[in-house]
Amino acid sequence: MFKRFFKFFIRALLWFLAVSFCWVLLYKYVPVPYTPLMVIRYVESNQKLTIKHDWVSIENISKSLQLAVICAEDQTFLAHNGFNYKAIEKAYKNNTSGNRIKGGSTISQQTAKNVFLWPDRSWLRKGLEVWFTFLIEQLWSKERILEVYLNSIEMGNGVFGAEVAAAYWFNKKAANLSQDNAAAIAAILPNPRNFRASPSSSYIEIRKAWIVKQMRNFGTFNLLNAERNKSNK
Repeated sequence: MFKRFFKFFIRALLWFLAVSFCWVLLYKYVPVPYTPLMVIRYVESNQKLTIKHDWVSIENISKSLQLAVICAEDQTFLAHNGFNYKAIEKAYKNNTSGNRIKGGSTISQQTAKNVFLWPDRSWLRKGLEVWFTFLIEQLWSKERILEVYLNSIEMGNGVFGAEVAAAYWFNKKAANLSQDNAAAIAAILPNPRNFRASPSSSYIEIRKAWIVKQMRNFGTFNLLNAERNKSNK
């Protein structure tokens, strides 16, 4: 009985590893058509919510928005291998001390969760997130990770991706977002269904000003250099 179970487990594990590898490899080249979160939002609304999603290449997403989400969500994105261990340790200490729960996820981890998994705090989901984060960091470029992230994350109620968010909040194309527009969208990412990029609350205005300041202090934003540094490690 034990041998049968062990063989079944090994076969299932090998199938999972193979399928997940091929899935991630496919999305290296193919636009992500839909994500589990989009399905969840649609089902939660009893099929009343219109899911708006329109994929565009990273060349058609303003550099301001690319930099704004990095400054707001993961300032070490260009340098890390998928995980920011200091941020994870800080979040763990904060959460175990009884304070309001905070995450230490990088853009790579958020991309893995949004594209391949579901929103949950279980150890199973976190374990799968680690695996998919490892895969995308190995198989995708930093540019591809950011491109998928900006096309897949929730940026409003039923609003997914930069192109739709730009039109929804500012009646613009994603390529034409200003620094102020980009910072406003980045500012609502912690809770995009309850926060508004325009017109924004006083809290979002404060957060937006902080993001703009971080963008100005960030220095040269160069994804190509990030790829070179990654390949040299």
